[in-house]
Amino acid sequence: MLLTMFAAVATQVAAAQVPGAVPPQPPATMVVEPVAMALATFDADADGRTSRSEMEAGVRRSVGAIDVNGAGKLRYLDFAEWALRWLGDRNALPSPFEVDSNGDDAVSLSELQAWFATTFARLDRNHDGVLSRAELLTIRASFGRDPGGRNGQRRGR
Repeated sequence: MLLTMFAAVATQVAAAQVPGAVPPQPPATMVVEPVAMALATFDADADGRTSRSEMEAGVRRSVGAIDVNGAGKLRYLDFAEWALRWLGDRNALPSPFEVDSNGDDAVSLSELQAWFATTFARLDRNHDGVLSRAELLTIRASFGRDPGGRNGQRRGR
């Protein structure tokens, strides 16, 4: 084991000392936003792609599953239940404050549809009106350090 670790370090040091050598690529992490998971579940025909019409129907179904009294809107506590069921956590984004565009302390179906339409457009990288699973993934490089490169230390210390 120690010999294996030594060989790996020696290889990295040798690559760093050779002019023109390309350092090894850091490992990558694939991340899925909670809203992307919901969008994937809205794929009604199971073709691995979510169209805009599937998204609209999925949002309508998701709200209807929580809005059992048919009010047409979700109060903030109901929105937390919606987020738990469809995004995986009550605190997952979007926040109801972000979606509630008219400030009436409730999220209507039209407000949630508008927010999802904006998010759909952001995620649709090739602008074909359909979200593929690849478009729903975010790939981030992992360098073994925390964001900002402070390795757990606070600023100013």
